[in-house]
Amino acid sequence: MSETPPLAVLARGLMQTGPWGRVYGPLDLEIPAGGLTILQCPAGPGRTALQMTLAGRMKHKSGVLTVLGRTGVGKIFPLAGLAAIADLDAVYASVRVVDLVTEQLRWDAPWYRIVRRADQETYERFCAPVFGELPPPPLDEYVENLSELDGLLLRVALANTGRPPLLVVGNIDQVTSDENQRTLVRRLVALGREQTVITCTVNTVDPALGYREQIVVELDPEGEE
Repeated sequence: MSETPPLAVLARGLMQTGPWGRVYGPLDLEIPAGGLTILQCPAGPGRTALQMTLAGRMKHKSGVLTVLGRTGVGKIFPLAGLAAIADLDAVYASVRVVDLVTEQLRWDAPWYRIVRRADQETYERFCAPVFGELPPPPLDEYVENLSELDGLLLRVALANTGRPPLLVVGNIDQVTSDENQRTLVRRLVALGREQTVITCTVNTVDPALGYREQIVVELDPEGEE
């Protein structure tokens, strides 16, 4: 008899409301630990709010949420990284890659440590877990000139420096090229070898890319506005 695989996320009756009514839910959700799980759900504030909830950045209104054995935003927050969420981790287009990387390295370092401007060796080490075999964009490139794929992977790298056990990544639809989107999924699958990675899309993703599971999520299961 096979054992039930462990869960990274268990939600029962999870719901969020705002000033104008229900944002999502109530919904039940089970996400396995490890690998890449893709949530297939419509774009909009409900999806963003759900991802923020799973990453411990937003307190849900009702229901039960357990993430890696913990409940409550204060306990979930340290376990999760959140990347590529519109308006939350957007970066200034007029800054260079080196400035973003240096700022993140300084943010991660103890207050008493002096962190110099990122050099090429440090940068490659910084990007390696996320970019893998892909060449990272040049250090002196401006963010506004990055491709969709490079820009999104850089945002993931900035959010993933601490290698948290859970990594929640916006949505793969931000990369419009089919081939680049497939490359993005492969890179998230690679991160899933050591972390639990969750992302979203509105479409069905080719299972040959190696993700753990794709789950259809009804953000508004009762059909209410």
